[in-house]
Amino acid sequence: MTDVNSPVTESKPELLPIADASRTWQWLRGELGTRRGATALTVLTAVVSGAMALVPIYVLGSLVDRVMDGAPVSTIVWVIAAIASAAVVGSIFTGLSTVLISRLGETVLADLREATVRRALLLPTAKLEKVGKGDLLSRVGDDVEVISKAVSDVVPQIVSALILVVLSLFAMAGLDWRLGLTGLAALPLYVVALRWYLPRSAPLYAEQRVAMGERAESLISSLHGSRTVRAYRLESRHVGEIDAASARARDLGLTVFRLFTRFVGRENRAEFFGLALILAVGFVLVRNDAVTVGATTAAALLFHRLFNPLGAILFTFDEVQSAGASLARLVGVVTMPGDASKRAVPVSSTGHALVVHGVGHSYDGLTPVLQDIDLHIDAGHTVALVGSTGAGKSTLAAIAAGSIRPAAGRVSVGEHALSELDETSLRRHIAIVTQEVHVFAGTLLDDVRLARPDSTVDETLAALSVVGAESWVSLLPEGIDTVIGEGGTTLTAAQSQQLALARLVLADPPVVILDEATAEAGSAGARDLERSARAAMDGRTALVVAHRLTQAASADRIVVLEHGRILEDGTHLELIASGGRYAELWNAWQGRHVSTAPQ
Repeated sequence: MTDVNSPVTESKPELLPIADASRTWQWLRGELGTRRGATALTVLTAVVSGAMALVPIYVLGSLVDRVMDGAPVSTIVWVIAAIASAAVVGSIFTGLSTVLISRLGETVLADLREATVRRALLLPTAKLEKVGKGDLLSRVGDDVEVISKAVSDVVPQIVSALILVVLSLFAMAGLDWRLGLTGLAALPLYVVALRWYLPRSAPLYAEQRVAMGERAESLISSLHGSRTVRAYRLESRHVGEIDAASARARDLGLTVFRLFTRFVGRENRAEFFGLALILAVGFVLVRNDAVTVGATTAAALLFHRLFNPLGAILFTFDEVQSAGASLARLVGVVTMPGDASKRAVPVSSTGHALVVHGVGHSYDGLTPVLQDIDLHIDAGHTVALVGSTGAGKSTLAAIAAGSIRPAAGRVSVGEHALSELDETSLRRHIAIVTQEVHVFAGTLLDDVRLARPDSTVDETLAALSVVGAESWVSLLPEGIDTVIGEGGTTLTAAQSQQLALARLVLADPPVVILDEATAEAGSAGARDLERSARAAMDGRTALVVAHRLTQAASADRIVVLEHGRILEDGTHLELIASGGRYAELWNAWQGRHVSTAPQ
C-alpha cells in the first residue's frame, strides 16, 4: 500500500551534478593516459593517413613545374605511381585509424558507463530518490547513445581532420614560408566564427541535455505512479507536464539549429577570403620569381584541401558540443565526491537493536507524515507495524531502512546512527524487502547471488531452502540454472517474493525491514509466504509492515500507527485485551478471514 500522505506530485527533483569543462577534460586526459600505448598507436596511424592525403598535392605541384620546364611525357608515369601508392597506403591507414579511434573511444565509453552505474548504485538511496530515476536513466541511456554515435561517426573525422589541417599548414610553409603565413592568415576568421558560435551554443547544448533528462523524468514518474495519478484524476496535469517538457526540448533543438546555420555562413566567408588571399599572394610571388607556379598551385590546392577537414571540424561541432555536454553529465556522476561524514563499519556479532528516536518527516515541508516517533526493537525481536492506509507505515519503514533521511530525529542500529554509515555498511547492517520485487534476466542462481556474488551454489541452494523455495526450484527445466526474467521462465508473485527473501538470507544482515513483502501473494499463497518471511527473519531484528494481521499477530510486539503517530504499542494479546484500535482492526479482520486466525 502507498501512503496517501506522500505527495502525488513532488516539486521538480534535484539533478545529479554536471562536470565543468575543466573537470571533464581532466578526466578524459586521465583515461587516455591510462591507455598510452593504444592512444599513441591511434595518433600515429592518423598522422600517416593524413600525410598520404597530401602526397598527391605535392606531386601535382611538382608536375606543373616539370611541364613548364619541358619534361618528357614519361614523367607522368612516376606521378601516377606516386599517387596510386599514396592512395593505397592512405586507404589502409585511414581504415586502421578509424577502427582504432572507434575502439579506443568505445572502450573508454564502456568503462565510463559502468563507472557511472557503479557510482550511482553506491549513492545513498535517499539521494537517488531525490534526484529521480529519469535523470540517471537519461545519462546512462540517451547521453551514452549521443557519445557513442559521436565516437563512431564524428570523432574519427575530427581527429583525422585536425591532423590533416596541421600537416597541411606545415606543408604550405615547406613550399614557401610566405605561402605558409598566408595560409595562417585565414585561420583567424575561422577562429572568430568559432568564438562567436561556442559561447552561444555550449549553454544551449547543456540546457538541451538537461531538458531531455527532465522530459524522461516526467514520463517515468508519471508511468511509475500511474495508479495514483488515475486515482486522483491527475492525467491531464501529468500529460501537460510531459508536453511542456517535450516542447522545451524541441524549442531548444530548433534554437540550436538556427544558431548553427548562421555559423555556417561565417565559415563560408572564411573559406572565400583564405583562398582569394592565397591566389593573390601566390600571383605576386610568381610574378616576382619568388616561388614557382607549381609551388603556388600546390599551396592553393593545399588550402582548398583544407575546406573539407575544416568543414568536418566546424560543421560537426554541434555534434561534438552535444557529445561534450553528455560527457560532462556522465563525468559529473563518476567524479562525485563521497560524503566525508560517512564511514565504513563492520557488522558486529552482537547488539543489533534498531532504535528510532524523535523521528518526524514531511515530503513537502508542510504536511507531516510522521511525528515524534520513538521505537525501540530489541536485538532478535520482531515488531509489526499496522494501521490504516496513509498512517505512515511505509514511510517509517523506509526511514528505518535508511532509504529516506528523516526531516527530524535519528535512527540507529546497535551503537551506530544510520546517517554515519556509508552505503555499503548500511546495506550490510540493514536490508529491506518490499512488495515490488524485480526479477533480473539471467539464471536463478545469478539472480539470488546478487545479494552476495561470492556465495557458492550450495549456499545459494541453502538460502532458497530456508524460505521454502526448493519445491518449485526443483521443478524448473534446469533447476537453479534455469533462465528467469525477461526472455526466460516467468515467476509467480509468490515465487518472486521467495526469491527476494532468499537474497535476504544470503546477504545475512542483522536487521531486516519487510514492507508488505507478502502482499502480492494473494490469499492462496499468503500462509506459505508468511512462513518464508518468518524463516528469513529468524534470529534477526525485524520491523514488519504487516499487510495481513495474521503476520502481525505472530510478532513479538505490535505498533499501531495513525496519522503519523504511534497510537498503541504492545503484544497481540495485550492490544486485544485493551479493546483499542488494534482490537477493532483484528475483529474486522477476523470477520473477513475466519479461517486465517492464528493457531
